[in-house]
Amino acid sequence: MIKKILLAIILTCAATAAANAWKLETQRTLGNGEGKNQNVLVRCTTATGQASHQTCSLRRYAKCTRTQSGGQNCTGWQPWTDVRNPGRTFGTWQEAANACCRAHGLR
Repeated sequence: MIKKILLAIILTCAATAAANAWKLETQRTLGNGEGKNQNVLVRCTTATGQASHQTCSLRRYAKCTRTQSGGQNCTGWQPWTDVRNPGRTFGTWQEAANACCRAHGLR
């Protein structure tokens, strides 16, 4: 009985990991002055787990203001979007990566 429960837990974890099989390529925050943007590039994988040539570029922006001490105060990050298909927005870059790869028939 315990073996069956452990097997079910392992299969559930494996299925969850397989659902998010893209690979993070780069993650950068760029910009200064009045705005910043965060950029993420992920490489999608095929159903067999092989890396594909398809990538997804994801981005979000924030408005920045200079503080009296010379630093920056960036607030109001906009939702994440797929650079190539900016019509949808996402709460996290992981959600955007999943949707982008699925749109290409990948994962």
